[in-house]
Amino acid sequence: MLAVAGGFCLYTYLGYPAMLKLLSVLRRPRRSTPTPAGAEWPRISITLPVYNEAQVIAAALERILALDYPADRRQVLVVSDASTDRTHELVSQFLDRGVELLRLPERQGKTAAENAARQQLTGEIIINTDASVRIHPVAVKHLVAALGDPSVGVASARDVSVAHVDTPVNAGEHAYVGYEMWVRDLETKVDGIVGASGCLYAIRADLHTHFVPEALSRDFAAALTAREHGRRAVSVPEAVCFVPRGASLRQEYRRKVRTITRGLGTLAYKRALLNPLRYGLFAWMLFSHKVCRWLVPWALLWLVAAVGAVALTSGWGRAALATCGALGALAGIGWLWPEGERTPRLLALPAYVVAGNVAVLHAWLRVLAGRLAPVWEPTRREAAPAR
Repeated sequence: MLAVAGGFCLYTYLGYPAMLKLLSVLRRPRRSTPTPAGAEWPRISITLPVYNEAQVIAAALERILALDYPADRRQVLVVSDASTDRTHELVSQFLDRGVELLRLPERQGKTAAENAARQQLTGEIIINTDASVRIHPVAVKHLVAALGDPSVGVASARDVSVAHVDTPVNAGEHAYVGYEMWVRDLETKVDGIVGASGCLYAIRADLHTHFVPEALSRDFAAALTAREHGRRAVSVPEAVCFVPRGASLRQEYRRKVRTITRGLGTLAYKRALLNPLRYGLFAWMLFSHKVCRWLVPWALLWLVAAVGAVALTSGWGRAALATCGALGALAGIGWLWPEGERTPRLLALPAYVVAGNVAVLHAWLRVLAGRLAPVWEPTRREAAPAR
């Protein structure tokens, strides 16, 4: 039991990337056909779903309008999920600069807002982003160029976790985001990623028009929808999106519970893609990247129980159990660290790992109870600093 649980965790976070690395060496690289220099860029629609983003919306729109992309080939649509602050007023100040505003009469959640906006989109390619992030000026061109390859249906940005120098942040988040981007790069070299970045990704309009139930995650579903229609989703390292880190672990915990709950629901909805007889290598990648990660907390509980049983008769078992207890104590101190103060690195990583796994268990319980929580509560972060 101990070996099985430990082996499962090692496979999920080390074995799977190692196998991807080996496959990326053995498989012939795919040739892409990006948009050539001098060619006319396709029309795009940049969608920005928001809920009460008065603090950041003006700066976000200024950054979007400053992106290196032909203004006459670009639509910018803000979709307000029944905001109650000054968001509508602030967006209205940009209407004469080509920004459009869709105001929903009642709050239904992010995916419902994105569904409602589909009929107003005019672009061949849809760019989905978030109000709190900072998009590199040339990132959108890189995403669009990646879709010049007819086999690609979704192009996802490379998230870079950043923070203000004087702002307390969650250091564990930085390490995790870097690891996730590394795995996505490996997946792209092998067969394509299994989920896009919710902060910034591009999708062909014909794929985006497919309905996604409001309780599910559209960015995760985008990559799965592309695969269903014979296309790949890829990570584009040159398309950089700076994502501000959460100011507290408790804030990050709530975000993870929400996103994993929606992710579990999305995977259940698209479960046919786990069939290796039909989807081959992609089914294995989807299982390893998503299912295995969401089963790791259960394996860890099993592992701790096994170590506890061994500790009754073995000295090394007692030492291992004491180590688990010490890590748990560090995580607990990190969790209780006062908000507004920088968490020491010694506490930040174990606290982030433990909180992340507890969040998965919490999400499982929500799903099993039928509480998918379609209503969106954006994580309030300071806008990403300039780079």
